[in-house]
Amino acid sequence: MTKLSVIIVNYNVKYFIEQCLYTVIEAKEQFESRYGRNSLEVFVVDNNSYDQSCDLIRARFPEISLIENKKNVGFSAANNQAIKISGGEYVLLLNPDTIVAGDTFIKIIDFMDSHPAFSNVSFLNNINAPDNTSTS
Repeated sequence: MTKLSVIIVNYNVKYFIEQCLYTVIEAKEQFESRYGRNSLEVFVVDNNSYDQSCDLIRARFPEISLIENKKNVGFSAANNQAIKISGGEYVLLLNPDTIVAGDTFIKIIDFMDSHPAFSNVSFLNNINAPDNTSTS
């Protein structure tokens, strides 16, 4: 069974989506070592990019389910396209400029499984300075 569906909407951010997907694939490997093969699926919904993002995704990330829109349907509609066909117990909407730590997906699922009253969760990026003080 698929435990987590990760959905990323892309529009002309080829450099960012490439970096994001490299880290997503690494985190996916850790996740599947814990939850089993095919326990995490990844969708990228492309909103008619003209920067060859789709070519890059097909060539470098063949394990990603790529949905190529013929027009820009907007962020919400694009997310909903993938949500409708996703099979995960949980769905994670991820921005394409996100760099994912290796254990991120595991931590998210651990939290959600241990807090069944929660229906959703949001994470904020808190970049820390070298002295571990917040820069924001």
